[in-house]
Amino acid sequence: MIKASYKKYILNFKNPSGTSRGILRTKETWFILLEENGKIGVGETGLFRGLSIDDVTTYEEKLIWVCNNINLGLDKLLLQLVQYPSIQFGLEQAFLSLKSKNKFHLFPSEFTKGNKAIPINGLIWMGEKEFMKNQIKEKLNSGFSCIKMKIGAIDFDTEIELLKSIRKEFSSKEIELRVDANGAFSPNNALKKLERLSKLDIHSIEQPIKQGQIEEMAKLCAKTPLPIALDEELIGVFSSEEKKKLLTTIQPQYIILKPSLIGGFAGSLEWIKFAEEINADWWITSALESNVGLNAIAQFTHTLQSNLPQGLGTGGLFTNNFKSPLTVKNGTLQYNPEKNWNFNLNTLP
Repeated sequence: MIKASYKKYILNFKNPSGTSRGILRTKETWFILLEENGKIGVGETGLFRGLSIDDVTTYEEKLIWVCNNINLGLDKLLLQLVQYPSIQFGLEQAFLSLKSKNKFHLFPSEFTKGNKAIPINGLIWMGEKEFMKNQIKEKLNSGFSCIKMKIGAIDFDTEIELLKSIRKEFSSKEIELRVDANGAFSPNNALKKLERLSKLDIHSIEQPIKQGQIEEMAKLCAKTPLPIALDEELIGVFSSEEKKKLLTTIQPQYIILKPSLIGGFAGSLEWIKFAEEINADWWITSALESNVGLNAIAQFTHTLQSNLPQGLGTGGLFTNNFKSPLTVKNGTLQYNPEKNWNFNLNTLP
């Protein structure tokens, strides 16, 4: 018999982090803990308040239900939790963790042995021009060759100037530039803005307009001068039929997979299957999980062998993250097996 419990944990940002949804100072997350025959399994259910489709008042009740019904087994639980993608993800991790020799080696590979690294983008948070400029310098000095800049919170002309300043120094062969609008553009002005961005050799733009405007997004993807990546658009799309229809209708150039928001590993694999059917490429991004969730996403990502830089570098944002073997070095995420985890279940509040 498996025993299950859960714990809530609040992550504190080192610096308040700006997005088009406002300033983030803390990030709530939850852990599912499994125990069987003296073995422990752990999974992070990375709830993202204000963004997750399962940001509902009954969230904790659902975790209690999961713990009480844990012996239904993973497959049956996942079917019952379609509308709780973050809990699906936590359960997938926890069951893999329980079965693994090392509870943090969910997908043992050359990555977990420390022999292979995952290329990642350096993330530039929104803020005043100087703040963003300093972040850009820091990322370039740290060896990143792919930079992702969040746009849409300050004046667009200022953002264009920042991007121009990078392009003056570095060509697109030296630095790949991605931008993420988080839905900040309106359907009326989006195409004009995309045309201005395209002159700067931008790799892609994430979610230029708010999700749910399917026809407008389809028109944009058909006319766009630079590749569009769907991100928030995938949240809350549950059935296989809906997923396939969404991608077939919009025909994006890329999709971005956040396992916490779209039903974990199984949800990600289904989206990838439908994307490949329309010749769209993809990459995987963490969604402000602690190092526990980030570790799971990174190991899963490595198994898929994508050549594109992934969005997996958020582990250093928090003051009270768990120490782990994950290290960001020269624009890559690496796993150093000589470093130990510091994840003590007893010290979780």
